[in-house]
Amino acid sequence: MSTNAALFERAQRVIPGGVNSPVRAFRAVGGTPRFIQRAEGAYVYDAEGRRYIDYIGSWGPMILGHGHPAVLEAVHKAADEGLSFGAPTEREIELAEEILKLVPSMDQVRLVSSGTEAAMSAIRLARGVTGRPKLIKFEGCYHGHADALLVKAGSGLATFGNPTSAGVPPEVVQHTLVLEYNNVEQLEQAFALHGAELACVIVEPIAGNMNFVRASVPFMTRLRELCTRHGALLVLDEVMTGFRVGLHGAQGLYAQLIPGFRPDISVFGKVIGGGMPLAAFGGPREVMQHLAPTGPVYQAGTLSGNPVATACGLATLKEIQRPGFFEALAQRTRTLVDGLAQVAREAGVPLVADSEGGMFGFFFLEQLPQNYQQVMASDKERFNRFFHGMLERGVYLAPALYEAGFVSAAHGAADIDATLAAAREALR
Repeated sequence: MSTNAALFERAQRVIPGGVNSPVRAFRAVGGTPRFIQRAEGAYVYDAEGRRYIDYIGSWGPMILGHGHPAVLEAVHKAADEGLSFGAPTEREIELAEEILKLVPSMDQVRLVSSGTEAAMSAIRLARGVTGRPKLIKFEGCYHGHADALLVKAGSGLATFGNPTSAGVPPEVVQHTLVLEYNNVEQLEQAFALHGAELACVIVEPIAGNMNFVRASVPFMTRLRELCTRHGALLVLDEVMTGFRVGLHGAQGLYAQLIPGFRPDISVFGKVIGGGMPLAAFGGPREVMQHLAPTGPVYQAGTLSGNPVATACGLATLKEIQRPGFFEALAQRTRTLVDGLAQVAREAGVPLVADSEGGMFGFFFLEQLPQNYQQVMASDKERFNRFFHGMLERGVYLAPALYEAGFVSAAHGAADIDATLAAAREALR
């Protein structure tokens, strides 16, 4: 049996940083990453045979838990038929129809292989539809690692962003404006300055990459109004929230609070692939008709609509439509976050928490943050100690205070109780 430490040492010799996605390296929290060997239900097992209650869930897709029988059956059957064809399949149509049935803002959808690819393509589509170059994103929101989106705020509203990654030339992000999340005044100023040149605004309706931060109803209402008035497209990034916070995504929640609310383009990933590499973007027919081969906006992908991935996603979407699924998931998640807040109060530790559907977040703060700067004020060292305290007690949380957490249908009352008992000890 290999140890986690031995595997990490071996990995660092052949893989940059020893990982294939940076957050897995535990750089934010310190220590040795857990190399996962297998998973089942609400649990993952590391190379040393240790079991953990899993609140990462492959960063969101595993809404049913690991190894759901219906999903495994669909994947095994699809794999037996062939891993990839590079040609159309009926299952692509079935998955598209299932997604469109659940998301009324879209008439058509294009399947791709990753959230990064979907967001990048949605922005290209928005620019192609409007003929405009500029876009707005918000500090703390992550839309993948496309060059134009790896950007931090400039020195003022009249200036555009600066690259946050080496290898991204300044001229690539010169058309990207970065604003503060939930800041209506900044939004209005930006549209006043740049409205005629804005192709789109891209936003996470519930941000999951600065932990869990909701867009306020006034902010989302004004965002929709300004995009409509100035002819910019509203791109809702639901890679994380889609089919995770509710059956109709976050846009379904906001549509209940804002009359007539709907995005112009929606971006999905995570849950729609059920754990396989699959994502999508879509919108009204008049927008989507600009995509090749019917329109001039080019987008392509050799493995797009992969037959095994579509089987996995389709089986997952069918399961989450069972009566009472989201009500039970939301209740289980709310029990967890309310319990964490109660345990912290008992320990005299400032902690606030929030959740929607099967997605949650907590902060070592007095009040729920509304933007990235407020998130940054969270007690990082306390989080790191808490993370390792929970890990030692068999609870696997995201290894960074800036990441949301996920509960699955496989998490039972005993798992929540065990988590809260571990938290009580860790906070002590």
